[in-house]
Amino acid sequence: MNFLRFAVRRLAEMAATLLAASFVIFGAMYLAPGNPASFLLSGRSASPEALKAINDQYHLNDPFAVQYLRWLGQVLHGDFGRSIEYRTDVSKLLADRLPSTLMLVAMALVLVVVLGLALGWTGAVKGGATDATILVTTTFAVGTPSFVAAVLLQGLFAVKLGWFPSSGTGSGFGQLVWHLTLPAIALALYLIGMLARVTRAAMLEVLGQEHVAVARSRGVSEHQVIRRHVFRNSLGTVLTTGGLIVSTLLICTVLVESAFSVGGVGQLLELSTTTKDFPVVQAISLIIVGLFMAVNLVVDLLHPLVDPRVTLGPRRSAP
Repeated sequence: MNFLRFAVRRLAEMAATLLAASFVIFGAMYLAPGNPASFLLSGRSASPEALKAINDQYHLNDPFAVQYLRWLGQVLHGDFGRSIEYRTDVSKLLADRLPSTLMLVAMALVLVVVLGLALGWTGAVKGGATDATILVTTTFAVGTPSFVAAVLLQGLFAVKLGWFPSSGTGSGFGQLVWHLTLPAIALALYLIGMLARVTRAAMLEVLGQEHVAVARSRGVSEHQVIRRHVFRNSLGTVLTTGGLIVSTLLICTVLVESAFSVGGVGQLLELSTTTKDFPVVQAISLIIVGLFMAVNLVVDLLHPLVDPRVTLGPRRSAP
């Protein structure tokens, strides 16, 4: 199976999975207790005419299948409906809040990749006390959830020391980066430890293989051995972990944005879930699922390019 056929098959699988996920996301919101009409009325009693007007506006009395197909058709045209709470298009809400979330994820991802790979590489190559120190440090990082890290960092560096702002995003690019520094660290801490440990373990495994000893016996410099023969052959495992890291970043932004009042998509999801703002929750959930699958698709397509030992598609059994 060549690369193009493999890519097309994976895209088809992704589309089918996303369609199934859209059905689950749409149906799950209507299985939850309460309904949009009760939120709009805010506990007040309403006349049958007023209640009918609300149900007609949001098509709440239509059969479930009709509601789902109408919503799916709108989504395919880029229309996620109108927010029940904010009384505006969901697409506009997302467009206003998406830059903050993307910047937060990007900053955290840079920290994870740079520090995670550097710590894993250093621990595997140096060994001894350096490796032990890195192992203890990364163990602590892995054992610290994002929301705990957010509270600790906010209390120490924002409230007590006053070095960073404790909430908001400021105005302008520079202020945005400054306000997102602590949230990015909180979001990245756990994943830095995870990537460092995976990188270290993968490199140590390759270091013990025969081809590394052969390269050293031929007089290849240690730097070249580590870069070409050890780290390069560890990239398959690291890349697979990288896909999980990006997906985790997308999910954990909800907790971190809420702790620092970033005002991004993650915080919007939390608020919309509380107020049962169905269109917003459905849109964000579907986007997160789509991004999760897109990341996995990219990892699957890059893996054979990084590690030639990986074959595309199922292997044929021997006759």
